[in-house]
Amino acid sequence: MAIKEFFKNSFNDMKEDARAQKKVSKAEFEAVRAESRARFEEAKAIGSTKRRKAVMREERDRKISEAKERTAVAHARIDELKGI
Repeated sequence: MAIKEFFKNSFNDMKEDARAQKKVSKAEFEAVRAESRARFEEAKAIGSTKRRKAVMREERDRKISEAKERTAVAHARIDELKGI
């Protein structure tokens, strides 16, 4: 009986592991599928002239504001050194 119980428990464990792995694989597949769809939609949106211009404008504005912040920090460092 011990061998029979051993195999019964082993097969049940394998069955549970297979079910769990199937859930993991399904979740990973759905994530990859959603990411792929998002990349496709982004590429399609960039294909639109209005959308592309808006994205480029936002990117330009962000870079300009970052550059202004860095310039302000640099000027503050210079003023601090002049005060010494």
